[in-house]
Amino acid sequence: MKFIPGDVTMSQWCAIYRGASLTLDEAALPAIAAGAAAVEEILYRNEPAYGINTGFGKLAAVRIASDDLATLQRNLVLSHAAGVGPAMPVSMARLMMALKLGSLGQGVSGVRVETVRMLAALLEKDLIPAVPAQGSVGASGDLAPLAHMTAAMLGVGAFFVKGERVPAAEALAQAGLAPLLLGPKEGLALLNGTQFSTANALAGLFEAERLFRSALVTGALSTDAAKGTDAPFDPRIHAVRRHRGQAEVADALRGLMAGSAIRASHREGDERVQDPYCLRCQPQVMGAVLDVLRQAAATLATEANGVTDNPLIFINPTEALSGGNFHAEPVAFAADMIAMAVCEIGSIAERRLAMLVDPALSGLPAFLTPSPGLNSGFMIPQVTAAALVSENKTRAFPASVDSIPTSANQEDHVSMAAHGARRLAEMNDNLRAVIAIEWLAAVQGCDFWPMPSSVPLEAARATLRAKVPHLEEDRYFAPDIEAAIALLAVGALDDATLPGLA
Repeated sequence: MKFIPGDVTMSQWCAIYRGASLTLDEAALPAIAAGAAAVEEILYRNEPAYGINTGFGKLAAVRIASDDLATLQRNLVLSHAAGVGPAMPVSMARLMMALKLGSLGQGVSGVRVETVRMLAALLEKDLIPAVPAQGSVGASGDLAPLAHMTAAMLGVGAFFVKGERVPAAEALAQAGLAPLLLGPKEGLALLNGTQFSTANALAGLFEAERLFRSALVTGALSTDAAKGTDAPFDPRIHAVRRHRGQAEVADALRGLMAGSAIRASHREGDERVQDPYCLRCQPQVMGAVLDVLRQAAATLATEANGVTDNPLIFINPTEALSGGNFHAEPVAFAADMIAMAVCEIGSIAERRLAMLVDPALSGLPAFLTPSPGLNSGFMIPQVTAAALVSENKTRAFPASVDSIPTSANQEDHVSMAAHGARRLAEMNDNLRAVIAIEWLAAVQGCDFWPMPSSVPLEAARATLRAKVPHLEEDRYFAPDIEAAIALLAVGALDDATLPGLA
């Protein structure tokens, strides 16, 4: 795809996260060159400019001699490459690099064209730096993670090449690339910014959207399995409340159940007046989730196309302006919103699952097994789902309300966006397992009825049954769950006709 810095759509960011290649738009190069020339002009005037001819952080008052400017930038990168923990996933690291390319490519960071070209070349050749996932507090930039990214460009550290970890200098040589020699301000421009936090938050958002749509399908399946009513999805109910997401979710659920013979079988003579909230209130809960995800998406779309390093270089007149665009508070808030949404998708899904295994509520055999007592059926899968939901509840506590001073109190308020966004991957993993178990249970429940469900829900049943047979007697259960998880991970229930972030 053509990559235009400052004008990348959310669908393009998602495609990059999922492995799409990109080519930098050459139209960006004149602005980049002008920014680099402005740095040279500032140096010629011999005025103090933060990070260009001074130290960093608390050491900003220390002037650096012109002969030491290249050493200053290299030292910055190496000293800041102090991350710990496992390497961030390659898909997220690729997205982080693209976000940095989009920021530098707007010409206000003062880096040279050749530096931007090298970052683009790494993406084109799929050389992805090995970046420890821990060590950023989400302000003054994601310094440690971005330092590891930059160090690899210098030939220090490692790249992932076709899934293998390769020493950076070796990987660059194999790709026909020379290690980067940093110019004035370039180390700081590469290190400073919110790209690590934003990449993790975007990845969390993209996975949450896929799981949201999957949960609409499993929710409709559970409703049919329990012979629930689609009356609460009537558009008149939702029109008078006026929430967009709620109305769209109701439409989706109604559409998923349309034509179901299971639903038609109990339209008359059913003594139940109302279904439990986990069925009846799906539009209200999942609609609110959708609205929150959209709000988070709007924030992250803006952030992804912004410039977040410091200082920024402007021309006409030529100035280096120090500010605080590196502070990731917007990303922290967005990550917290996504975390709450992920938590709630799983919470209501687990309640539907608990309802299905309870014969008093579902009208189905206890624990969805034909011979309860001799067989335990779905007894413990529901416990597993409950454990995962509770784990996500603890993870959903807002990260943005925390702060801790750093850099000798020069950086005295930080966002904690980095770990607030990073937790989303594990929360989505937990949610995926919960939805997988609900899918297994809902299809098992529908198996007990002699009539079919709707066309889309029968397709969802067939997809699962192609990998997992009906549970007639107890068997080793873990492979069933893993099979359902694997299907969800590749979007088996992610129907683009269902409501999403657009």
